[in-house]
Amino acid sequence: MPYTSSMLVDLKFSAQEFPTIIVNDGSVETVEQAKLWVSENVESLKKELGCSGAILFRGFPVVDAQDFDDFFAAFEYPNFTYKESLSNAVRVNHTEYVFTANEAPKGVEIYLHNEMAQTPIYPGIISLFCENAADHGGETVICRSDFVYERLLAAEPKLTAELEAKGIKYTTMMPAQDAPESGQGRSWRGTLSVESITEAEEKLGSLGYSWQWNDDGSLSAQTSALPAIRTLEAGRKVFFNQIIAAYSGWKGVKDNPSKALCFGDDSEIPKHFLETIVGIANDVSYNLLWQDGDVAIVDNNLAMHGRLPYSGDRKRKVLVVLGLE
Repeated sequence: MPYTSSMLVDLKFSAQEFPTIIVNDGSVETVEQAKLWVSENVESLKKELGCSGAILFRGFPVVDAQDFDDFFAAFEYPNFTYKESLSNAVRVNHTEYVFTANEAPKGVEIYLHNEMAQTPIYPGIISLFCENAADHGGETVICRSDFVYERLLAAEPKLTAELEAKGIKYTTMMPAQDAPESGQGRSWRGTLSVESITEAEEKLGSLGYSWQWNDDGSLSAQTSALPAIRTLEAGRKVFFNQIIAAYSGWKGVKDNPSKALCFGDDSEIPKHFLETIVGIANDVSYNLLWQDGDVAIVDNNLAMHGRLPYSGDRKRKVLVVLGLE
């Protein structure tokens, strides 16, 4: 028989609400009921996501990777597999589409970013599922990209306009072999889905990269100019990039930003501008303190995310699935 729920009565469809939190009122007791509930309310849920940028589902009967896969599938977003991405974080797949969040050590902070915005290929939707919350810390930080843009435009109008007009280039280093202890430890073979140097260079060339092979077998690759500020539907402008993650978290970049970041015309990005960006994002961020079974869906165009360090004996386990809009 059809399953109905009144849990959506409080949705506001307001761009000022962030994030939206939907708590199971006890009427959804099984994964099958959860899937049906999503299917019956999917238009309202997607509308809310497009307004708020992030929805947290709490208390739903999602306990493992397969449940998460099934729950997310009910939204009917086209899948975006990690294998086909150009991200260079090490991940472990649990189902065809569900994989671990960044496997960097628990003491490492993963700074705010729009998923895969440092590449020309990125998903529109990112969903996270907490199978095991950490004893202490480990919050997922989320931050509205349009809020950051508005504050940044007011604080640094000329440099913000320059960033929008010129875009940004990123230089990343891909190791010869996987290095799970690093937040950027996926090898160039894994990152590019290739087996040889020749294949790697063909792939990079087709995507507009320039590159250099290093003595230790690693690969340094620079993108062409990519957007750093994008305009969404109805003229909504967003700060869409990996500037904060690169500046704050990539090795050596805070001391020498030009090591990884420059404007799209190869000119230098002033360090004080980078510091202003970081400060503004921190001011408007929300720390999502996980509970076991939580599922979050984030509009990657509209919100950044990151991860705080954590501690304790309990192993934090957060899984991810990606989608296209």
